[in-house]
Amino acid sequence: MIKGSCLCGDITFETDATPQGASMCHCGQCRKQSGGVWSSAFVAEADLVISGAPHWFEASPTAKRGSCPRCGAFLFWKAHAEDTISFSLGAVDGPTGLTLSKHLFVANKGDYYDIADGVPQQD
Repeated sequence: MIKGSCLCGDITFETDATPQGASMCHCGQCRKQSGGVWSSAFVAEADLVISGAPHWFEASPTAKRGSCPRCGAFLFWKAHAEDTISFSLGAVDGPTGLTLSKHLFVANKGDYYDIADGVPQQD
C-alpha cells in the first residue's frame, strides 16, 4: 500500500496497485507548478483512492493537474485520453520501493542543474 498527502493533510491518496513509470519531469509546466522538477509514478485511475477535494486545473487541451486548494501542493497529473493518473512521489508518506525509470522533457530543464544519474532521458 502506498499512501500520501498534501502538506496540510486536506488531500490524501492511496493505492494497492504497483505504480509504474517512476519519472522526473523537467517540462516548463511542472517546473512552474512545483518550483522545480516533479517526480511521479502512475496507476490506473480506478486504483487510486483520493480523499478530499483537489482543485483540478486544465493545464492544456490534453491534461489536467490536481493540487490542494488550501496548501497548494501539486499532487496529480491526468491525461484526458488515458485511464491512468500520476501522483507525486514527493507526497508519498514513507518509502515508495520504486526506482526512477526516466527523465522527461529534458530539453526544457532549468539551466541551473545537470542530470548526471545515468537514468534514460527523453526530450
